[in-house]
Amino acid sequence: MNLESLQTIKQRFGIIGNNNQLNEALQKAMRVAPTDISVLVTGESGVGKEVIPKIIHNLSHRKHAKYIAVNCGAIPEGTIDSELFGYEKGSFTGASQTRNGYFEVADGGTIFLDEVGELPLTTQVRLLRVLENGEFLKVGSSKVQKTDVRIVAATNLNMNEAIHKGKFREDLFYRLNVIPVSLPALRERMDDMRLLAEFFVEKYKTELAKPELTISPDALKLLMKLPWEGNIRELENTIERAAILCSGDTIESEDVQPDTLYSEGRPVWGQDVDLRQIIPEDAGLNEVLYSVEKKMLTQALSDTDFVQARAAENLGITKSLLQYKMKKYQIKKKK
Repeated sequence: MNLESLQTIKQRFGIIGNNNQLNEALQKAMRVAPTDISVLVTGESGVGKEVIPKIIHNLSHRKHAKYIAVNCGAIPEGTIDSELFGYEKGSFTGASQTRNGYFEVADGGTIFLDEVGELPLTTQVRLLRVLENGEFLKVGSSKVQKTDVRIVAATNLNMNEAIHKGKFREDLFYRLNVIPVSLPALRERMDDMRLLAEFFVEKYKTELAKPELTISPDALKLLMKLPWEGNIRELENTIERAAILCSGDTIESEDVQPDTLYSEGRPVWGQDVDLRQIIPEDAGLNEVLYSVEKKMLTQALSDTDFVQARAAENLGITKSLLQYKMKKYQIKKKK
C-alpha cells in the first residue's frame, strides 16, 4: 500500500494528521476492507472511531449496498432487539404491524455497531448467531431468517474487564475481534496537534465569517500540554469556543482553557482542591464534574453579587470564558 493511496483516503474522509499510529490503523482498515471479516474498532471516546467502518464499507464489494450505523448505547434495552432484528405484528403492545430490523434492511451491506459493549447479554446471544451462521429471528417470530451483513463494531470499553465482570460474552468478543483496529488518543499524537488546530481554525474562520482568524504560538503550546480526555471532539469544541470568544482575530492561550475545571485531577482555576480526594476514581463522569463546576461558578457569582469581572478574577479565568460558561449552564441572577 503506497503513501498516495493513504493520502487519498485521508482527503476523501476528512482525516487530519500523519501520526504513525493513526496511519497504521487506517492502513489496516484499508487492507481488511475487501474481505468480509468482522472488525472491532477500539479507542477512547472522541478519537473518531466512526470513520473506520465508513472506510471499510466504501472500499469493499458492499459499497453500493446499505450502510447502517447503530449507536447501541443510545437504544433502550427493551427495544434494542426490535431495532436490530425487527418484530412481528402483535408481538408486544404497540406492535401494530410487522417491521424489518437493521439486519434485514442492510442485507448485502454493512452494519456499524457503535458502543457494542453496551448491548444486553440477551442481544449478544442473538448477535452471536448472526455472526456464526447469518441467522436471526424477528421478535415474536419462530421463523429463522438469513442475512448477509458485514459487521464492524466499536467500543471505548476495556473488553477484557467487561468479560471478566460477566457483562460481555467472551465468544462474541472473539467473533467481533477477528481484526482489531485501535485508534490512538489525541495525547498520543501531539505531532498532529498543529495540523488539527489549524484545520479547526480554518473551519470556524469560514463558519463564523472571521476571515483574519489565527491562533497564536502560545495557544498552540498550551494545547500540546493539556490532557485531552475528550480527544478530537474536545479539541474541536475548544477551538470553536475560542473562535467565538477571542477578543480580536487571534486565539490566545487564555482563550483555549479546558471546557471543564478538571485537568489532571485538579481544577483549572484557583481552587486548591484535588477532586480525586472527593470523587471516586471510577466515577469520572462528566455529569459529576459539570455539577461541581456549576456550583463553583454560581458561588463565585453569588459572592460578588453577579459582578462578572470580579467573579472571573476570583476564579482565575477570563470574563469571556465566564460568560460562555454562564450561558452553557444557564446561570442567571435571580430577580
